[in-house]
Amino acid sequence: MKRAIILVLDSLGLGSTEDSHLYGDTGSDTLGHIIESCDSDKGNNSERNGPLMIPNLIRWGLGEAAIASRKKPLPIPRVEPQGAFGYAKEVSAGKDTPSGHWEICGLPVPFEWGTFPKTENCFPESLLRDLINQGSIGGTLANKHASGTQVIEEFGQEHINSGFPICYTSADSVFQIAAHEEHFGLDRLYELCTIAKLLVDPLEITRVIARPFTGNSKDGFERTANRKDLTTPPNGPTLLDNIQDGGGDVISVGKIGDIFSNQGVSYTVKAPNNMGLVDQLLSEMKKVNEGLIFVNLVDFDTKFGHRRDVAGYALALEQFDARIPEIESKLTGKDLVLITADHGCDPTWPGNDHTREHVPVVFYGKSIKNNNLGERESFCDMGQTIAHHLEIEPLLHGHACNLS
Repeated sequence: MKRAIILVLDSLGLGSTEDSHLYGDTGSDTLGHIIESCDSDKGNNSERNGPLMIPNLIRWGLGEAAIASRKKPLPIPRVEPQGAFGYAKEVSAGKDTPSGHWEICGLPVPFEWGTFPKTENCFPESLLRDLINQGSIGGTLANKHASGTQVIEEFGQEHINSGFPICYTSADSVFQIAAHEEHFGLDRLYELCTIAKLLVDPLEITRVIARPFTGNSKDGFERTANRKDLTTPPNGPTLLDNIQDGGGDVISVGKIGDIFSNQGVSYTVKAPNNMGLVDQLLSEMKKVNEGLIFVNLVDFDTKFGHRRDVAGYALALEQFDARIPEIESKLTGKDLVLITADHGCDPTWPGNDHTREHVPVVFYGKSIKNNNLGERESFCDMGQTIAHHLEIEPLLHGHACNLS
């Protein structure tokens, strides 16, 4: 079996889709707006300034993919891509993380997951009552839609004083519980989230996320790398299952294992940030010569997209771009690399939620030719292309891209 690498630049959308009006996202454009902000100095901070500098990603084909998706120019260098490039629209009903990743791997999610109403006290009283009783906690805090960092700032000290966990959600199908690693306890938080997942399953909520943090109100609270996602298992076979059925390994780098409820995952390695995850990828590339190494670079989404931090997002892209030559140096002539995203999260857009956008489809490898893949009708085309490359059983959905 050959080797493939999927790099999900979490939330790096390439412009709103035709159905984005159904989500209130018409006009969103994560990468395009970052590029334009940097070009007009709106993407500057103390750590970076000037135009967005991502020469390696542009060389692979990301720039041409973005221009094709938005159908208008961008202030970036135009170079002949060394990879195959295009963009894909999502057929799944939402703009959430599991749906995006599952569809990339050949399993679209045509039904809508359950969500909580965007109101104060958004959770059903019975849900919180059962969580309090079964989890042996005295109460809960927040009970609303909120940004993870903001809700910790708002309720962190009260949580320490009371011992009550912080429960919040977003526009996605998710129930999140934040708690202090030391004052509440990490194992206790994980146990509480396990209880919560059983309670929200009848509501068709996709994920319960444990959001541990440390610190204090004086010096500030900070979320840690011990996040844990409890996700509903995929409702059908994915690329990961087909790889394992074909005798290959699937290595999860970051939260991939959580997103797939570990279905089809051989083992997982984690790190606290994007650069640490790239380090883990490079380490796995030294050891794993066949199968799939599947990476999610989550900082783009959680640290910069949701927080609407344009300059931070831009800097993170530049930092990742600088690591691409290291990845290239470890590629063999039979390797295939895919750069894509699971949804958008435009840092210039109102609110704190994901945005319904096209995602990049950029394939790179020493044997891959410059090829415009155009608009792909489903994220599934990416998984089908990798299945074809690995010479395993085809997926049930999607059409393989022509990389020759």
